[in-house]
Amino acid sequence: MGEFTRVAMAFPAVLFGLGLLVVLLYWLLVLVGGVGVDALDGGGGIDADAPGIGPAGVLAAAGLGGAPASVTLTVFIAVAWFASLSGTVLVGGPAADHLPRLLVLPAALCAAWLGTRLLVRPLGRLLPRETGTGRRDLVGRVCTIRTGHVSHRFGQAEITTADGSAVLVQVRAQGADAAGLAAGRTALVFDYDPEGEFFRVTPWDPALDPERPAR
Repeated sequence: MGEFTRVAMAFPAVLFGLGLLVVLLYWLLVLVGGVGVDALDGGGGIDADAPGIGPAGVLAAAGLGGAPASVTLTVFIAVAWFASLSGTVLVGGPAADHLPRLLVLPAALCAAWLGTRLLVRPLGRLLPRETGTGRRDLVGRVCTIRTGHVSHRFGQAEITTADGSAVLVQVRAQGADAAGLAAGRTALVFDYDPEGEFFRVTPWDPALDPERPAR
């Protein structure tokens, strides 16, 4: 047990050991309902239109897509930790020279990448990801302005998605549309700008809603 502790506390295993502690804390929060399994993927909120954005996009670019980012990172860190332990023992343990133990680090990372790539897709089938609400899906919905004013450079509004959850988004308006928008006012989302990552809105009178119940 003492030898195992010395190896685990030696470089490079100690780096991945700290990562395992973070992973353990994350999954404890998942168990108590503090976060969702797909928290790193957006938690079922609004999906990013560009797939390369966020942890999930980075992992997919590295060839490790196919499962929630939290699951992929957990497998990667666990495999890297085990590989670093094994590699440190093979080169002579904590008492080995610095250079052999330094070479264990890239070897452990390569082993973790390969092991995660082999395991992540089967795990992804067991833990399918929720697609959430796409930003384009919010076009045509009514929102409530949450900032003091809206302009062509500034503004935020709250939108209720199809599943009933409320999300805060960036909105923009120009000219007469902007002049008629203030905190608490209702607006209609009529377009989305993928480059600026904001929604275009215009003032909306709830009385014009065809689905509004008659009095």
